[in-house]
Amino acid sequence: MIQRVQTLWLLAASACAFLTLKLSFYSGNKLVENKPLFSSLTAMNNIPILILTVAVAIAALVIIFLYKDRKMQIRLTLATAVISILIVVLYFLQTKKFIPDQGNYDFTAFFPFLVPVFLFLAARGIYRDQKLIKSVDRLR
Repeated sequence: MIQRVQTLWLLAASACAFLTLKLSFYSGNKLVENKPLFSSLTAMNNIPILILTVAVAIAALVIIFLYKDRKMQIRLTLATAVISILIVVLYFLQTKKFIPDQGNYDFTAFFPFLVPVFLFLAARGIYRDQKLIKSVDRLR
């Protein structure tokens, strides 16, 4: 299980997803009761992003242990990658609520982008394993 490279990709995806809970994506001024208020956008500030981020992080950990059923593992990995792309879209929609030109993206904003990349790399590793098993079965 740990020898497989996709396990490392799934662990990295889960770690990045958990890091986005506390690390900010965008910082700037936001209008609250017609007054500008400085705030940071994290996954903890928005309920849909929070729920989806926790679901992606836990799903990436659970997918590791589905190594005996590679078809299910690859389906769940791709579904989780699609959800993580949805999270990135939700982050960008939330940045529209800030006052224009009075905020900027933080250095830690790349973590939500890494999650789908790691998940797609894991799916590629699972696919390669599946292909290898099929070729070995053909030789028997």
